[in-house]
Amino acid sequence: MADITYEQVKKIIKESVAHQKRSVMDWHFGEPVYEGEPGVLLGESGLRELVARQHWTNFRLWHVEDRARRKDVDAHVIADCKYAIDKLNQRRNDLIERVDECLLDMLGPLLPADAAERYNTETVGAALDRLSIQALKIYHMDEQCRRKDVDERHRNACGEKVLTLTRQHVDLERAVLELIDEYAAGTKKPKVYFQFKMYNDPALNPELYQNKS
Repeated sequence: MADITYEQVKKIIKESVAHQKRSVMDWHFGEPVYEGEPGVLLGESGLRELVARQHWTNFRLWHVEDRARRKDVDAHVIADCKYAIDKLNQRRNDLIERVDECLLDMLGPLLPADAAERYNTETVGAALDRLSIQALKIYHMDEQCRRKDVDERHRNACGEKVLTLTRQHVDLERAVLELIDEYAAGTKKPKVYFQFKMYNDPALNPELYQNKS
């Protein structure tokens, strides 16, 4: 840990983003199996695994949300989807925070002591979450370009959207790397922002604690 550098952190981020894009295709042929809750994950390997787990959560969430929008299934199927979506969204937010905690632990020894009390509009963990979703959008939009049951107009329109999504993905990845540079320069500080989601907590959601019976 003591030997970590800002350039190494940027390299891990770039490799993690590349894994997000690559795994979207791979996981359509066979999903990974992440057993149970991960223990304490720190350092380079910890950051890689946390980003991968967060991406896998988005992958599962994407497909459950697609299923939840069907009109030809029983109501209990949609209800099951809703419960799954809530659980996965909670997991997604928890992992964003854990990514930021891991990153802050790595960067802590490197941060300039006199760094300005300035923070970005979103954390690196939140930005990596957005990059994960963009990777999913690019894959599924590109899938539309290869459909045989639609006309050329549909395929062309989706092709244009793929180009736009790809440009946005490049922009966001660059912005994340530039944020690491800002940490190194001491012009901004990293920080973990906790979501404290209430909807799944039986002690905080009034629909749960007022209707226990």
